[in-house]
Amino acid sequence: MSELRFVRMGFGAEAVEYQQAWDEQRRVHAARFADEISDTVLLLEHPPVYTAGRRTDPSERPLDGTPVVDVDRGGKITWHGPGQLVGYPILKLPRPVDVVAHVRRLEEALIRTAAEFGVETSRVEGRSGVWVLGDPVEQRPSLGGLSLDFDPRLTDDEFDPRLNGPEYAPSNAGQRREDRKLAAIGIRVAKGVTMHGFALNVNPDNTWFDKIIPCGIRDAGVASLANELGRDVTIEDVAPVLEKHLRDVLENAELKPREIEREAVPASVPASA
Repeated sequence: MSELRFVRMGFGAEAVEYQQAWDEQRRVHAARFADEISDTVLLLEHPPVYTAGRRTDPSERPLDGTPVVDVDRGGKITWHGPGQLVGYPILKLPRPVDVVAHVRRLEEALIRTAAEFGVETSRVEGRSGVWVLGDPVEQRPSLGGLSLDFDPRLTDDEFDPRLNGPEYAPSNAGQRREDRKLAAIGIRVAKGVTMHGFALNVNPDNTWFDKIIPCGIRDAGVASLANELGRDVTIEDVAPVLEKHLRDVLENAELKPREIEREAVPASVPASA
């Protein structure tokens, strides 16, 4: 992979509106496809905004009609806002593109970043992103004074935490010692060049996630570096560490096209005489 170029678009008071960042992604994408620039990672913060990927169900959106921006990435609904470090890697990959391998590389850089701050994270099979794993179910505290045998999420596939009190809120998953997502990933690949990317929760107000079903997942929650560590951590602290690990993982990746399995073609059978 070519040498990475990092562009810090704006943080804090200079946070970048989602539409402005999306427009810049498209401009950089076109330039990367034309080989006018090298592989580029845009880093930024957004003002508060909900965005919905192509697989978002209507039931996962805010119940109060809060506006949501529909986008062309994969995945479902999420929130972006202050205290969250967002990265949009715009990279040219060999075709046919191996999307899963690209996601795994992003996860690896995020896992290494969290580890450098003392937070152990992992992958969860079938769920993209980077996770802080919860305690075994039998060791978790009961909810609302009820034993886990009565946890409605165990029997109701459509359980809605927004209608069942703060003890089920995604932002309180750490208190419940459940699995909780520290970084979300949602991407798109067009013409062999990636767009969109990841959002790492550094020190956001995670109650923003309580209005939605984050990433469409009803039985887990969200985490942040600050909450897991019990101390303040800032975007300024994390950005250079994340850049270092993205550079190490992405620049040293051995890129290969996705292998295509071809079905064996049976030999033709001669016509009978």
